[in-house]
Amino acid sequence: MPISQNKNAERVDFNKTYAAPQSEAELKVEQEVFGMCIGSNGYTTVEEAEELIEHLSLRPGCTLLEIGSGRGWPGLYVTEKSGCSTVLTDIPVSVVNESKQNTNRRALTNWCRVAATDGTALGFRTETFDAVVHSDVLC
Repeated sequence: MPISQNKNAERVDFNKTYAAPQSEAELKVEQEVFGMCIGSNGYTTVEEAEELIEHLSLRPGCTLLEIGSGRGWPGLYVTEKSGCSTVLTDIPVSVVNESKQNTNRRALTNWCRVAATDGTALGFRTETFDAVVHSDVLC
């Protein structure tokens, strides 16, 4: 069971964290704050996601790896906006499945792949990706 430690030395079980789907209230807050329902599970704003696209020069033909993608934010948004291909990775199988559902729901299956893998043991060949991002993973 993947477990991490936060600043307060409490043990966090990410399977439990992601077990509950987003509530209607959470989706309404996202709509109000971000102007869209993004499936957020972190603190990256739309503006920051757009900065990633620009800073990393993401475009069609590029391949992005998102480590700790959670439900797919901001990776799915970056894929939609830039046209790049993206591999979304995280550990809890429940959230990986939800990320895959979000990929299907947003009609991004031709551009996104989802993998249940640990960021320390990814299993991809070298030079597979043009860029790597992680959002709220190392905090």
